[in-house]
Amino acid sequence: MDDDNRTARWERRAGIPLGVASLLFLGSYGVRVLGAGLPEVVLDLALAVLYGSWALFIVDYLVRWRLSGEGPGFVHRHWLDSLVVVLPLLRPVRVARAYDAMQGRRQGEPRLTLQARVMLYAGLSSTLLGLSAALAVYHYEHAAPGASIRTFGDALWWAVATLSTVGYGDAVPVTAIGRLIATLLMGCGLALLGAVTGSFSSYLMQRFARAGDDAGPPGR
Repeated sequence: MDDDNRTARWERRAGIPLGVASLLFLGSYGVRVLGAGLPEVVLDLALAVLYGSWALFIVDYLVRWRLSGEGPGFVHRHWLDSLVVVLPLLRPVRVARAYDAMQGRRQGEPRLTLQARVMLYAGLSSTLLGLSAALAVYHYEHAAPGASIRTFGDALWWAVATLSTVGYGDAVPVTAIGRLIATLLMGCGLALLGAVTGSFSSYLMQRFARAGDDAGPPGR
């Protein structure tokens, strides 16, 4: 129980700094991918920020592993966190958790309902995940032979179509890494879509139930 409390305290304290680091990681990766004509010093600075942010993610993972007291079992019990350490481009999705950290410091202020929080997280996560996937796919695809994703605009369009599970097929990755990113993005898109659909359905059911209670028993 004490380990759980220490882990919760760490996550509250580290939530906002790690959220900022996640955005810095995404921004610096974007500079590296899209800033081919920028001065070398700018690209080197972006690379330093990139690796510095990644180092913070690893430190956070190791601290939570140590506080959990779970030993090697932490890796598979928290497989998503383990995956994020290996594939840090997924890390910006966790910036949504900074909302809870800020709310934890504002006791007494009204919090969003569960359904609103789910939709907020899903919307923010979708945006950041789509942008991360678009950058990564453009990075590996734009110079590949036979690629249909030649510009960053093509990559953004592909990310939106894939994340929304529409998949028009006019832009598809041709490299092995691009297809791996597509597979991960499709899985995340289905999960986020299911979360939003379930949350909205729950909200409607609560509204209908409340409306029925306000109407009272039917008259005879």
